[in-house]
Formats: sequence, structure tokens, C-alpha cells
Amino acid sequence: MKKKWFYQMGLVAVVLSLLLAACGNNEEPASTTTESSSGAATGDTIKVGVLHSLSGTMAISEVSVRDAEMMAIEEINAAGGVLGKKIEAIQEDGASDWPTFAEKARKLISEDKVATVFGGWTSSSRKAMKPVFEELNGLLWYPVQYEGLEASPNIFYTGATTNQQIVPAVDWLLENRGKKFYLLGSDYVFPRTANLIIKEQLKAKGGEMVGEEYTPLGHTDYSTIISKIKEAKPDVVFNTLNGDSNVAFFKQLQDAGITAKDMTTLSVSVAEEEIRGIGVDVLQGQLAAWNYYQTTDTPANKTFVENYKKKYGEDRVTADPIEAGYTAVYLWKAAVEKAGSTEVDKVKEAAKGLEWDAPEGKVTIDGETQHIFKTVRIGEVQADGQFKELWNSGDAVKPDPFLKGYDWAASIKPTD
Repeated sequence: MKKKWFYQMGLVAVVLSLLLAACGNNEEPASTTTESSSGAATGDTIKVGVLHSLSGTMAISEVSVRDAEMMAIEEINAAGGVLGKKIEAIQEDGASDWPTFAEKARKLISEDKVATVFGGWTSSSRKAMKPVFEELNGLLWYPVQYEGLEASPNIFYTGATTNQQIVPAVDWLLENRGKKFYLLGSDYVFPRTANLIIKEQLKAKGGEMVGEEYTPLGHTDYSTIISKIKEAKPDVVFNTLNGDSNVAFFKQLQDAGITAKDMTTLSVSVAEEEIRGIGVDVLQGQLAAWNYYQTTDTPANKTFVENYKKKYGEDRVTADPIEAGYTAVYLWKAAVEKAGSTEVDKVKEAAKGLEWDAPEGKVTIDGETQHIFKTVRIGEVQADGQFKELWNSGDAVKPDPFLKGYDWAASIKPTD
């Protein structure tokens, strides 16, 4: 009995020691996303994600942004890399599908352990990714103009926010092209929110909305809407269509006998790359509001355009989102080198106030909103497929994503 009792007690001791060991393991700090981000810099490389639509309706716009980001990565690697390490790009296809963007973002952060991600185009893709980056403390560099009303601690916005594109464009149109606006957009977050802002601005500035229409991404039949536009007789069509819907709309507008001489159309998602897809014969004379054109006259842009064409072909063009994607990679590099680390929180702190001579001109990261100061430009499509700049803001405009500087925008609230 005594031997049996000692044997049983020994078993209990073994079980207790195992339980205590397990508890002790559970007491150890869990590995954080910051640690996994620094893990992206182990060995001789730093892993980053490049996440764009390489297929689907948005591929017409996003493939070239991917190309610019990859060119920046190659240039940086050729010059010695970042912190003495080469950048290893892991590319994923968002496939013009917003849940896919979220899924791929999670994979890049959790499985591939990337230090940062460059990607997205539509606001739907960004809003799908945003909670993933915030949950996992990842870092996204988003390169496209958008509707504002957002500032995530896990996103840097290198495209324009509303007061750096849409608001000044509406002001210019009211002064130069007329008061009657017809609003046409794709049916998702950016166009609907942008038009909500425009309607408030028109009310405050004496403008008039004479029509408002939305179509699904990828929509191709605009005959009914064009008939409505003809009937409404607007001075301006403010166009927030995205993707290859622009091809159908502008070609059908021309087929209906409406050219830039008959009616002004200003677009905020048609740049040089889209002109190639739509046709300069269709778009000549039409307007677009951006912060950069291939014709922007800066020393950095001359080099950028030469290098882009040398790498991808003389027939290729640069454009605002292409330049903003390229700029994002270099801003991230500068922040990492200033921080001496790829850890997300250290990079964010180091990025505050950073300046860089981008192709569009000097840009500065606003530490409060993680947007960048940008010069606003309005251009007209020329016969060679390039833009002639009609107006610019002169100085770079401080980002105001929540439109705090505009009394007429007080009732506009952020939406998710």
C-alpha cells in the first residue's frame, strides 16, 4: 500500500509539473505584430506586400500602379536597399473584389510577415483592408485619391483627399464653366461620398445639381443616362466613374454627338493611363483634376518619366496614381531609415513631417492625419494624350480629410 501511495503521488507530481509548465508558457508574452514586422527584416531581405487588382474591371488602372511600385523597389535595391537589406516584394491580386483584398492583406501580414503593404485603388478595397491592418497593426500605403472623411493610424494616404482634388475642382468649375452640375459615378463608397460633399458645396456656392446617377463597376450601357444628360442640359458633368466603365461612357457620349466643345466633363479617375484605354480622339478637350501629370515640370519628374518608359516601353505613360504609388515606396524607405527599424510604430513616428522631392514636387507627410501635402492641378486632354495644365494651387495644400476648414461641410459625417 505504501509503495502504491508513493507511486500515485509521483504521478500527481508529474502531472502538476506539466500543468505548471503549460501555465508558465501561457504567461509568456504573445508575439506582437510589431515583432512580426521586424521579422520581415531578418536575413538579407525585407519583405513587403504589393496588392493590386491584376485582373477584373480595375486592372485597367491598377496594373500600372503595381508597375511603378515595383520599379521603385528595384531602384532602391540597386542603390543598396533599405538598412543594408534588399526589398523582397510579394505580389498578390485583389482581383477587383473587395473581400479578396481583405483576405490577401491578412495573408501578407499574418503568413508572409511583410513589413508593409503598398496597394488598393477603390475606396471599397481600402475600407475592406482597413480593419485588417488595424487589427494586426500592419501598415498600408494607399496611393489613390479618395473621398476623405478617414484617417487610420495604420494607413498612409499618398493620393489626394477631398480638399486636394474635388473641392478645388468644383470651385474652379463654378468660376469657369458654369453652375449646373450633373453627377455621374460608379455605385460604391468613393463616388457616393464625393457627390454628397459636392452637393453641399454647390448649395453653399450657388451651384445647382440637375442630375445624379450611379452604375455598378464594370457597367457598359450608358445610353439611357446620356439621354438624361442631354435633357438636363448641364454646364458640367462631374464624373466619378471608375475602371473600364469610363471606356463605355465616353465612347457612347461621343456616339451621341456630345464632345468637349458641347459640354464640359471633369473626371477624377481618368488619367493618362485611362486615356490610352479610352482613346484620345474620344477624350480630347475633356478635363481632369489631379495632383500630377506626366507633363508636370519638375527635375524629379523628368527622371521618373524617362526611367518608367525605359523599363516598360516608350508607349507607356505615367499618371497621378502611378506617381503616388512610386512616391509611397520612397516615403516608406525614408521613414524606415529614419527609424532604424521596420517596426510599424517606429516607422509611423519617424514618418511625421518627412519631406521628399517627388515627381509631383516636394511632398510632406502630415503627422496628424498620415496624408501628404499636395499641389492641386486641373488639366485638359490634348491631342497627344497628355494633359495641358489649366490651373494649379501654387503651393502644396495641407490635407484636410474631415473638411474641418469648410463651414458648409459641418453636417457631413464619416461613414464606414
